[in-house]
Amino acid sequence: MEITDSGTILFRNTMRVTDGHLDGFRQAITRAVGFARAHGPQLMVEVFIDEERMLAHSFQLYRDSDAIRTHWKLSDPYIREVMKHCTVQHFEVFGEPDDDIVAALKTPDGESFPFLVSPRLAGFNRLLTTYPGESPAPPSAAAG
Repeated sequence: MEITDSGTILFRNTMRVTDGHLDGFRQAITRAVGFARAHGPQLMVEVFIDEERMLAHSFQLYRDSDAIRTHWKLSDPYIREVMKHCTVQHFEVFGEPDDDIVAALKTPDGESFPFLVSPRLAGFNRLLTTYPGESPAPPSAAAG
């Protein structure tokens, strides 16, 4: 399924892991991702770590701003636990989130961090998605 007029929003969060907190960070991020997989609205979550530089990169793809609001409401305790072990180095938003989402880009304790918002120019995705009342797309004949 191709979606050419997508309202998707991609977050890229670069975090500096606090010295001596690598194991705690790994455990907290693993719990957070597990919770998001089971209960979150994200279409995709991926976390990568550069142990040599003590940097972690998290990518999260959302259908829209409502999905981000839902994630923040559900995941606050998990986000707080992760933030005990790192600081936000830089945060990038790709897409066009609602103004209240941009205004709320702060740590759980209300501290600001550097971020950049890049509006969508063009693109598509092939994520298999269904909407309420819609049947899943049939498998492609070429897939079999």
